[in-house]
Amino acid sequence: MTAGGASLWRLRDDEVAAVARGGHADPFAVLGPHAVAEGVAIRAFVPGAESLEARATHAGWTCALEKRHPDGVFEGLAARAAPHDAYRLHAANARGVWDIDDPFRFGPVLGPMDDHLLVEGTHRRLFERLGAHPIEHQGTEGVSFAVWAPNARRVSLVGDFNAWDGRRHPMRKRVDSGLWEIFMPALGEGAVYKYEIIGSNGGLLPLKADPFGFAAELRPSTASVVARTDRFSWHDHAHRAARPTDPRRTPMSTYEVHLGSWRRGEQGRFLSYDEIADALIPYVVDLGFTHLELMPVTEHPLDASWGYQPIGLFAPTRRFGDPAGFARLVDRAHQAGLSVIMDWVPAHFPVDAHGLARFDGTALYEYADPRKGFHPDWNTAIYDFGRREVANVLLASALYWLEVFHIDALRVDAVASMLYLDYSRRPGEWSPNAEGGRENREAEAFLRQLNVLVHGGEAVGLTLAEESTSWPGVTLPVHVGGLGFDFKWNMGWMNDTLDYMSKDPVHRRHHHDRLTFGLLYAFSENFVLPLSHDEVVHGKGSILARMPGDDWRKFAGLRAYYGWMWAYPGKKLLFMGQEFGQRREWDFAGELDWGDLSQPLHAGVQRAVRDLNRLYRQTPALHARDCEGEGFRWIVVADSSQSVAAWLRFGGEGDAPIAVVCNFTPVPRTGYKIGLPAAGRWREVFNSDAADYGGSGMGNLGAVDAAPQPSHGLPASAVVTLPPLAALYFRLEAGT
Repeated sequence: MTAGGASLWRLRDDEVAAVARGGHADPFAVLGPHAVAEGVAIRAFVPGAESLEARATHAGWTCALEKRHPDGVFEGLAARAAPHDAYRLHAANARGVWDIDDPFRFGPVLGPMDDHLLVEGTHRRLFERLGAHPIEHQGTEGVSFAVWAPNARRVSLVGDFNAWDGRRHPMRKRVDSGLWEIFMPALGEGAVYKYEIIGSNGGLLPLKADPFGFAAELRPSTASVVARTDRFSWHDHAHRAARPTDPRRTPMSTYEVHLGSWRRGEQGRFLSYDEIADALIPYVVDLGFTHLELMPVTEHPLDASWGYQPIGLFAPTRRFGDPAGFARLVDRAHQAGLSVIMDWVPAHFPVDAHGLARFDGTALYEYADPRKGFHPDWNTAIYDFGRREVANVLLASALYWLEVFHIDALRVDAVASMLYLDYSRRPGEWSPNAEGGRENREAEAFLRQLNVLVHGGEAVGLTLAEESTSWPGVTLPVHVGGLGFDFKWNMGWMNDTLDYMSKDPVHRRHHHDRLTFGLLYAFSENFVLPLSHDEVVHGKGSILARMPGDDWRKFAGLRAYYGWMWAYPGKKLLFMGQEFGQRREWDFAGELDWGDLSQPLHAGVQRAVRDLNRLYRQTPALHARDCEGEGFRWIVVADSSQSVAAWLRFGGEGDAPIAVVCNFTPVPRTGYKIGLPAAGRWREVFNSDAADYGGSGMGNLGAVDAAPQPSHGLPASAVVTLPPLAALYFRLEAGT
């Protein structure tokens, strides 16, 4: 006792008031058990309680707590208690009684190394420490929560469990790193939560979802949900063990899908991940695709963004189910032999109030300067790639999907917008780098770091860049100065060829270079040929709609275009619906026009795509040297007057070559001579004009015989019939 009679262990009135209003600078320093000379002082904040008692779980003592503040601040002295005794709080009011396991009696979950690795930007698996984790701590089951908010004055955990009252569960701040943490013994899977943050200026911010939340509520609700991601059951060992060591030399034919609009259920509802797996995986396997690319499944607030404005970099969207459901979808794809590519979006993030923007009241995740930190095209924020902690969060997200969900590859969206400081900006709206240039060197370093990490043994996966400029070495290894991606989307090929195919055939002779120009750079990078979702939206129409003429010509042109594409150097990507020639452009709010398949011309396109995929997979000449100039040779490159192009594809030693001839006019051509590398019988293995595909059935009766008569700089030649608007493949028969 002091001279005035006050007990030294009792809180001052101003401290009690600070606890009651949620304004105490260090609540863990006063709440919970604290050893004092007289025993253990126990303090708690339990709004609504009229009386409160601490009861030891094992030690046998009981301590009645005095109510120090009408809002529910209680305090008492347990003279017989030891500092580490477990206890529970027994509360009562006129409506009843309830028990509480006091979060403030538990020590930290995070250790000093967590602080160090976060600050250094070297903790690659932050998802194992940050976020919400159901664990056992100090012998008690509960959930540990941790979040990074270095400039906040207070961070509180809020949810239904505490009436969304930020005064009740303020978190412990770790000064060295800016992490905040709390262990909640009363919670488990399914708990809904957010963070209430008071910024550095003392202002209360909008409630924030967890940047490391592993699940979320279904929009329009925006809270995070406690979920386990460490107990999935996997059956894909064989698939993972068989991943190719050199993906450039293996077939890669990708079906790109938006899970929300591939199919819908009754009354237009979203299918669950399991329902999607039931229908989608057999369909894609039957069509012969090797890869399934998912448009972003990371949680996002707005359906109309198609997932490209993510809020939750660690949460599969709730639209189709929980994280375990998404894991089952990936697992089933792997068991069926499909590799899974996931669109991953580190280029920008939305400024929704519950998201990352000004997370702790400052520009924490984004660049502070709007000339770097705001994207004018999308009205979104841009990550501060130069801040180690931010880069580390993004790297942890990449590893998370590869490791936790067994994703095979990440397609990195909008890489060009990351690389250039002046992307979509007028003069004066951007700030040059230290060299005076327009390159974002911090983003460049981040992308290299990403690819080193993904390919360096910490994770096993591929990376693909959506990059539309001439930035050098996108797919060169980092150690020789490249960015380190495995593949780059060939946007030039896509733009040129779609422009060509949109021309009336009578005018194509004047645009022949649209077909041939791409071969000047086709092997400068490892390319994917993308006919993606971006080509069938915003008034562009479907791929079929680009084809001029009546229905017969449209479908013939589409089949010929696919024949051109599957024989052209580069891996293949086709967006859903284009495999059967959907007439309408894609509508994310509905489902594909599956009724089209009841019509013969649509079904014929689908059969042609199935056969092209089969040939592509089974024929090394069509895939083994997609990224090597030695795998390609022109036969006919300059026949613009007839709109004909022909070339050869080669595989490795002993692989039969493939000769490809395309006629992009509706005029059949007989007696057309092409050079070939060897005399003998060349089997016609694909004809896009086949009657089975809806064509006229014109062709070469299954084969042509090449004579040892030189032509086009080759030692042999054959005379072929070219059907109208058609692509033909010929393969040299063995032994000839």
